[in-house]
Amino acid sequence: MNKLIKDVQVYTEKGILNNHHVLIEDGVIKHISNELIEADESVDGEGHHLIPGFIDGHIHGAGGADVMDGTVDAIEEISRTIVKEGVTSFVPTTITSKHEDIERVLKTAANDQYQGRAEILGLHIEGPFVEKKKAGAQPKEYIVKPDVELMKKWVALANHRIKTVTLAPELDDEGELIRYLVEQDVNVSAGHTDANSSEIRKAVSRGVHQMTHLCNAMNGIHHRDVGAVGTAMLLDELKSELIADRIHVGDDMLQLIYKTIGPDRLILITDAMRAKGMPDGTYSLGGQDVTVENGKATLDDGTLAGSVLTMDQACRNMMKVAGASFEECIQMASVNPAKQLGVFDRKGSITIGKEADLVLVDSNFNVQKNFCKGVLYE
Repeated sequence: MNKLIKDVQVYTEKGILNNHHVLIEDGVIKHISNELIEADESVDGEGHHLIPGFIDGHIHGAGGADVMDGTVDAIEEISRTIVKEGVTSFVPTTITSKHEDIERVLKTAANDQYQGRAEILGLHIEGPFVEKKKAGAQPKEYIVKPDVELMKKWVALANHRIKTVTLAPELDDEGELIRYLVEQDVNVSAGHTDANSSEIRKAVSRGVHQMTHLCNAMNGIHHRDVGAVGTAMLLDELKSELIADRIHVGDDMLQLIYKTIGPDRLILITDAMRAKGMPDGTYSLGGQDVTVENGKATLDDGTLAGSVLTMDQACRNMMKVAGASFEECIQMASVNPAKQLGVFDRKGSITIGKEADLVLVDSNFNVQKNFCKGVLYE
């Protein structure tokens, strides 16, 4: 059975196609035309923008569920919740915990029998190889030194489905863990780190090509050492995750990051926890109580503990605050994460032959309809 999405503005790799129609067959984009095509089923796009689905490469939970619950049901609930904001694929993210808790998640993620909506692309391991001084909401009692043998065990338990590992690169003295992860085609990201500029540069030479939630849990800019943040601005080799909720990073800094790093090297993420899509209240993250009030999630001491941000809101914030264009938001929320995670051959843009992960939005990224591999969710 095929499906036609009629009368849309299509945002392709080569430009915008006005008043076009997109034919989907077996979950794949088969044809894009300005002429109507016969199809088994049709969906009226009503002139809205058809964009590639958002990819959230760093998310801990949503809809009351958390990745560390370690169950298929929890990951499926996250998948069902985030599709409403235009996310068609994501990377469930762990938190620093007991090894057995992380390993339970790894085994769960190796299971391909999910009945969710947004596709699971693999796992993001955040911690436990991080710097205690920059722990943020990562439980300090479970932080350990970089351990190649432990990571080899985890890669096997996850059936090689680990996509990203966040670590403090300065703790990996000889770069042994970084090099191993690069050999495994894992995206290595510097985060929860006390590294200075020279240490970040050394990490990049070893294979680190991403910064985890830029500005948060790392050294900021100083006039004698530009730190991790300044180095991310300077090095073209570095992509940077960004939580554009106007809480983790202030408005002036959002503007500065956008102007210095630019949309080609920024990756919008939510870093959301289980309270996303839920009422204000008290929730858990890594065994810690988190208070959520007016869109802000904090531990008892005021430390930020993830977010309740949605990807569509992140795009709106980047347009309103940073001055990003509509197309640049697509670059940061769809194209860049697909490339960084090694799935751009099948996701991240609207191209014939790619999977039909598509979102209908208005000019302010308000989601109208979602298609995950061609399946319509409203």
